[in-house]
This record gives sequence, C-alpha cells and structure tokens, in this order.
Amino acid sequence: MENLKKEIKETIISALQLEDTKPEQISDSDPLFGEGLGLDSIDALELGVALKKKYNIKFSTENSENKKFFSSVNALAEYIQSEKKKESK
Repeated sequence: MENLKKEIKETIISALQLEDTKPEQISDSDPLFGEGLGLDSIDALELGVALKKKYNIKFSTENSENKKFFSSVNALAEYIQSEKKKESK
C-alpha cells in the first residue's frame, strides 16, 4: 500500500505540474482540496484522467462518492486497491 501511495503522490505532482512539490511533502491523510494541498475542481478532473490512465480505473460523474475517493491520498489508495481487487475476480 505504501508503494501505491507514493505512486499516487507522484501522479498528483506529474499530472498537475507541481514541480516544486516532492512526494514526501504530501501527507497521506491531509485533504487534497481546500486547506490541504489546495487543489480545485479543474485539478480533480486532470487528476482523475491521470489516475484512470495509470490504473485503468473509472470515476463516474454520477457517483456521489467521488468526493470521498478524492479526499486524501489514503482514500485514493483504498479506492484504487478495491477496484483492482474487483478487476482480478
């Protein structure tokens, strides 16, 4: 799971062009939006596309839980891991 979290952080930095940010500066549990990393809705779209490409997962615009999935690195890692388990069944 730690490797996945590191990959997610690297994807955030790459997809959103946060050149001055290092993976270790992004907390696993801090919010990605608002007070935490300070991302906005455009960032969410870009990040969603990057994660979809990297992990072959889907985020539905009609899914009310998307906000929960994008709440932190921990939440994204749990979601990606659960989607991968579904895929392997």
